[in-house]
Amino acid sequence: MPDEGPMRIHKFLAQAGVCSRREAERLVAGGEVFINGKVAATGQPVDPAVDVVKCRGQHIKPLARTVVLMMNKPRGFLCTNDDSHGGQTVFDMVPPEYRPLRLFCVGRLDKDSEGLLLLTNDGALANKVMHPSGGIIKRYEITLNRDYDPTLTPRLLKGAVEEGEMLRFKKVIRHPEDPTRLEIHLDQGRKREIRRLLEIFGFHVKVLCRFQIGGLVLRKMPLGDCRPLSRKEIDEIFGA
Repeated sequence: MPDEGPMRIHKFLAQAGVCSRREAERLVAGGEVFINGKVAATGQPVDPAVDVVKCRGQHIKPLARTVVLMMNKPRGFLCTNDDSHGGQTVFDMVPPEYRPLRLFCVGRLDKDSEGLLLLTNDGALANKVMHPSGGIIKRYEITLNRDYDPTLTPRLLKGAVEEGEMLRFKKVIRHPEDPTRLEIHLDQGRKREIRRLLEIFGFHVKVLCRFQIGGLVLRKMPLGDCRPLSRKEIDEIFGA
């Protein structure tokens, strides 16, 4: 991380690879971040060259290196670096040379889902990918337990509220030959959004695979493979 001088605490935590900016804001609001021994305030400025920042007891230092990894996540793996849940996590498949880095998932896939997953220690990049204001579309292929009626599409695009969250799809395309298969586009990242919204309308998602984030396409990458993205591939995410 280049020396940028003072910046807001949530931006520093994101650039240091602790988490995304949104999660950093939650950590600060929850009193889990300290600057020079005192609880940090939301939006408080911090100078990485002078101030001592701790998050959950860990001393946070600026990163000298950032990386973005691409993974074809198999089903059965959790998108968490907290091993208290038990079971296998996607971080078990990260190549050994990247494991010392503070990596986190950019837009999680639940345990029963598969496909394109990004892992990074660059919180600013993660925020650009996941925040709706970035306009990054995520594309999924799904298989339902029964035929899909296209007349439902306007209602899925309008969305529905569940547990105080607005769930909605950006686009729905039914497969021309198999009415149980859909391509769904999202421009936001609610937890289990596809499954939850379709359940409201009486569907069960049997298979869910994310195959594209922005302009980056999964293509023919073996399940479980994980590799770093090139600068060109990172630019593809943002359509550059």
